[in-house]
Parts: sequence; C-alpha cells; structure tokens
Amino acid sequence: GARPCFTPAWGDCRCSPAPDPPAPPAIECWAISYPQAVNCSWAAEPELLLETDYIATYRHGLWGATGSGECVRTGPHSCSFGNIQMFSLSPYVLNVTAVNPLGTASHLLPFLVEDIIKPDPPEDLRVSPIPGETKKLLLEWSPPGSWPFPEYFPLKYCIRYARDKGSSPQMIGPYEQTSFTLTGLRPGTLHHIQVAAKDFTDYGEFSAWSRPASGTPWMEL
Repeated sequence: GARPCFTPAWGDCRCSPAPDPPAPPAIECWAISYPQAVNCSWAAEPELLLETDYIATYRHGLWGATGSGECVRTGPHSCSFGNIQMFSLSPYVLNVTAVNPLGTASHLLPFLVEDIIKPDPPEDLRVSPIPGETKKLLLEWSPPGSWPFPEYFPLKYCIRYARDKGSSPQMIGPYEQTSFTLTGLRPGTLHHIQVAAKDFTDYGEFSAWSRPASGTPWMEL
C-alpha cells in the first residue's frame, strides 16, 4: 500500500515519505585469510531516512554455542573475527542487527568456515617474453598478501588469456605453482592474461580474477 507521509502543519500539500524501521541487512561472509579470520560485510539500505547503527556478533554452534563474541568492525558495513576452529562440523553464525529510532531488525547467517573460503586475487602478475621463443610467454605471480600461510595452506591457480582485438579468452589450469609458460601463442601478437586462486583442497570458491597484465612473445629484430 501507499506509505504514510508527513504533512507540514501550515497545510502545504507537499509531503515527504515517513521514515521506516530498518530491514534485516543482507550479509556476506568470506574467509579471505583462512584459517586466521572471517571477513563479513552487509548492504546498507539506500532509502533509509534515519541514521542506522549496526551491531555485529558471532557464535560457534547453533544451540549451546561453544564460543561467541563481537565481530570487530573494519568499516561502516563490515567486520572481522578470528580464533577460527578449523574443520568444525558446527556452523558459525553471524548476527547483524540494524538499529534506528523506529526499531531493530536482525539477520542470522550460518556457515561452515571451509565452505566460505575465497582468497583475494593473486598479485603482481608479470608477463615476459622468452628469448628465442616466438610462441611463448612466461607468467609469474605472487599469492594474495592476505592469504597468511601459503606454504601450509597452498593455493592452486587458473589462468585466463586472450589475444588482443576481441578473441575469446581461453582458460587453463588449475596449477599449483606461481609461474607458468604459455605455449602455442600467435607470434607477434599482444596477449592479455589474468590469474585466479583457490584453496588447494578445493574448499570454497575461486578468487576474483587478478588485475590483467599483457605481453607479446619474443620477436626477432
């Protein structure tokens, strides 16, 4: 139905929408630095006319929680918590409550930490020609800096590459190393490359693609 509105006392027929109580926030959680921390964020409603505060807490276990605490704010609509219990069959539950002068609304998000592993994109992608090789490019990159222990919790990588001027990208991988030689390329042609990372054990999701880097195979002078 129609929303009520405020009519000024002096009888002006123009009116503005009345403020609403908050709606339950839409929450996302990802373990970008597994197993150190879980990072969560929530969407703020753009139409809210009243200033809205958010309270974020977590607990471990749906009932009879074995641990709970504050999800420490990392921004106006984000928070993070640590002390993760790995491979627990009890879910963690994030509770974000929106509060404004007209009311409160909460959203509970249960998850198993291994299901929400999602690394940040790989960093520092470098593309180099290989002397004497007219159809190859050497790719090198670094694990995301937010992934704390790549030697103990390795990542695997997919590569996406395409020729300049609108050819369809090709995807290869996953590979365990942080370098790779692309072969069978068209000589003298600029290629655009990106890399994505995923937990080696296949838990969770692939990262977003890295920033693109470009290169042309070696050409004889």
